[in-house]
Amino acid sequence: MAVKNKKKCPVLPGMGSLIDSKGVGFRVWAPNAQKVEVLGDFNDWSEGDELSLEAEGYWYGFVEKAKPGQEYQYKIHTGDAVVQRIDPYARMLTNSAGNGLIYDPQAFDWEGDERLEIDRRNLVIYEMHLGTFAGSFAQAAEKLTYLQAIGINAIELMPVTDFPGELSWGYNPAHSFAVETNYGGADGLKSFVKEAHKRGIAVILDVVYNHLGPGDLAVWNFDGSDPEGGGVYFYPDERANTPWGDTRPNYELQPVRQYLRDNAMMWIEEYHIDGLRTDGTVYIRRDRSEHEGGCDLPHGWSLLQWICEDLHALSPRPLIIAEDLQANEWLTKPIEEGGTGFDAQWDGRLGGALREMLAAQDDIERSPGKVAELLTPHFNGDAFQSVIFTENHDEVANGKARLPEEIDSENTDSFWARARASLGAFIVLTTPGIPMLFQGQERFDDGWFQDDQPMDWSQGGRDQGILRLYRDLVRLRTGSDGQTLGLNGYGIEIVGCNEEEGWLAYRRFETESEHPGCLVLLQMRQNSVEIVLEGLIDGTWTAHFSSAQTLHGDAPQECGAPVECRKGIFQTVLSGYSVAVYSL
Repeated sequence: MAVKNKKKCPVLPGMGSLIDSKGVGFRVWAPNAQKVEVLGDFNDWSEGDELSLEAEGYWYGFVEKAKPGQEYQYKIHTGDAVVQRIDPYARMLTNSAGNGLIYDPQAFDWEGDERLEIDRRNLVIYEMHLGTFAGSFAQAAEKLTYLQAIGINAIELMPVTDFPGELSWGYNPAHSFAVETNYGGADGLKSFVKEAHKRGIAVILDVVYNHLGPGDLAVWNFDGSDPEGGGVYFYPDERANTPWGDTRPNYELQPVRQYLRDNAMMWIEEYHIDGLRTDGTVYIRRDRSEHEGGCDLPHGWSLLQWICEDLHALSPRPLIIAEDLQANEWLTKPIEEGGTGFDAQWDGRLGGALREMLAAQDDIERSPGKVAELLTPHFNGDAFQSVIFTENHDEVANGKARLPEEIDSENTDSFWARARASLGAFIVLTTPGIPMLFQGQERFDDGWFQDDQPMDWSQGGRDQGILRLYRDLVRLRTGSDGQTLGLNGYGIEIVGCNEEEGWLAYRRFETESEHPGCLVLLQMRQNSVEIVLEGLIDGTWTAHFSSAQTLHGDAPQECGAPVECRKGIFQTVLSGYSVAVYSL
């Protein structure tokens, strides 16, 4: 039966299933179709309710009998083809190859919740794969106290959009608007976000716009008009090709652009997510990455600008991170200057070099001078446009392993593995930039990341000393004790470097004022050294952190004796592979 848009049947704004007190409206984009129907529980899946053609290939109809919780699909007639498809905008599914569910995005109780104001300077991100971290949103919420105790103030969730099967990293999104059913669905994610906010922990979500699918993908040949290709949502030529198949969305088409932009806005507005990390932006702005050659995709670049601009118009302003990994500072330049407008981007320059140095067998490969050079290259002169790390989901998989495993594959509990892996974390947490840890790093997990290997919570961490070390480092980095605020300032000055003995010293501060900020010392080789620095401000420098106690014995001890600096001379001894933080 055809649906007529009479006055009693309102024409509602938006896409997908649209809840109204009188029923449910349905809107879908199918530009090649001659007829579109909606089938579901409300019409016994028999005679479909027919939608009316609007402008630019959109179809709309209102069904009074439809209500939240019911299942539905679209039946699309295009030429001789008749196909049934899940709604591309469906918020809930029975499963990735099943039916859409009518879902009311306004029904969740958000009372008392607000998105968090994010200050990049004191942010410590914890990248999490929900399935292996806990298994579900409800189980992960029970672990938030653990993260809070460490001092983590932001979680970056690997993608939680609906994917085929039971296990996945999440970078194969089958349905971009639906939350993975096995994790707990839409309300599960909302409950998790609300619980995180109660503890002052922001939630950043990975989103995937450089490709879709490829499995259980409802938008593939959506209207049935292209049985040999992807159809209206994808490029019709070689621009569709990505490392994940011929599945790049067609960034030239406004309805496709709108689909991706609406998705980004949904996470912030409907789920109270505090920020987004956009996966593989190089494959949005180019058909191949820079080192692979290829051509620019100007419409992809302008899409990123549009998304960033609209997200930043929201209040509070969400944090928008790009994963580009091409060291291209235009990603984080303002839109008015021609950039895409991201707030920050993953920066693999420091972490990649550190992993190589720390895993090397010969101490001579650990160069303090090279590390000093790596601490200062900042995108657009802003250190906090860089997200820095030694581990992330790519760095600990795909033929690579956790850093302790890379250092000593025979015995990841050895002193060498513990000391050098900790050294990498220490550098990341005391240099300018936004530090990020990967789940289990703080527990000294070894091996490599797999989506079918859950974290082992039985012992509370393989190494309690290392867990304590991370807790203390994060406390220093965020400045929660009020004594080491220099660590989240913009300034860094190398005040000592000895290539022969293997030590490095740098000062961290907010501005170039007389206030000395924090003094950071590290010894990158196994020998103990006497460090003598000149030109520091006279006074008593208090030790706030020393890794020597953690690395050489598990019992908690004092950080170390204060150092009296007289006539500008600072002098102390540092054990091999250990680090220390002082302030005046």
